[in-house]
Amino acid sequence: MSVTVRPLSGASDTLRFIKLQWKFYENDRNWVPPMLMDRKKLLNTSKNPFYKHAQMQLFIAEKDGEAVGRIAAIINDNHNREHQDKLGFFGFFESVNNQEVADALFDAAARWLRERGMDSMRGPMNPSVNDEIGLLVKGFESPPVILMNYNPQYYPLLLEGYGFRKAKDLYAYLLRNKAVITPKLVRGQQLVRDRYGITIRDLDFKNLERDTLILKDLYNRSWEKNWGAVAMTDEEFDFLAKDLVQAVGKFKDLVFIAERNGEPIGFTLCLPDLNQVLIRNRKGRLLPGIWHLLTGTKRIDLVRIIVLGVLPQHRNKGIDAVMYYETVTRAAAHGVYKGEASWILEDNDPMNKGAKLMNAEQYKTYRLYDVAI
Repeated sequence: MSVTVRPLSGASDTLRFIKLQWKFYENDRNWVPPMLMDRKKLLNTSKNPFYKHAQMQLFIAEKDGEAVGRIAAIINDNHNREHQDKLGFFGFFESVNNQEVADALFDAAARWLRERGMDSMRGPMNPSVNDEIGLLVKGFESPPVILMNYNPQYYPLLLEGYGFRKAKDLYAYLLRNKAVITPKLVRGQQLVRDRYGITIRDLDFKNLERDTLILKDLYNRSWEKNWGAVAMTDEEFDFLAKDLVQAVGKFKDLVFIAERNGEPIGFTLCLPDLNQVLIRNRKGRLLPGIWHLLTGTKRIDLVRIIVLGVLPQHRNKGIDAVMYYETVTRAAAHGVYKGEASWILEDNDPMNKGAKLMNAEQYKTYRLYDVAI
């Protein structure tokens, strides 16, 4: 029988779409199962504020009566407004190792996007640039860290077989405490503090609403010129912040704001790699997921540096070195001596140069692909 692809609708179909992911990773011990409740929340088009300016259609592929793949087609109106293009996206792609199945899924997504005026398709985005993005193309030897993607090694071949071509690579760097904290860094970051009046303050969780506004402003202003960046709406940032506050846990001091003479100019957001715990929760259920989180966090030995940003007018002064130093020393105080800085655009020369100066290893690569539709 040929491959058939049908659109999904309704809560039960969405749950089937989510659970189908387990089919492709049941024997892969590096895969970290998502929490079912988190995936439901992410895909809930009535409650996730992303969908106030975006549309999404889920599809499932079947062959001989068996589900063999899935994909989401996404239109982000805010992206197209900011970048003045007609770009659609695909996300949440999974497929058996069969080009016919993959082609049918991409065709369905492309057709849906084309009917709504899009002329090209990019992905994977799950579902936006502010979520999990990119296809893993290097670094399959270890599990992904928190909020990073993972996929079988044959996926790039399926995309390229359809006609996708590289749009941009995203790098993940591995940092180790002893390699980062060199005498040169210790001296240099102190000179930067003294020269520019740089101070670091913790996020004030007692005044979280005030500080969330500061972080939102810094985030949107720091990344507004980045390739593919889309500013978060107030609702989107608040929606994300609630989850991140829960994920930070005892590592609250790894979210901090850099100030110059008392003015906020940048911030760092790190999360403990909860994937080291959640990888044991093979079915993605709330229970025993919560039990694993409560009992396993003391074994976490890595944090992910998700955001390390400085306003454009304050860059190239070494302030990022101060923030790296703070991150590594604060993590060490928790008994954590490794970090992943991710993701960093392949052509973000200042950040890539900074990572290498920290003796970081570029150990994983994620790729975004484009195709004309």
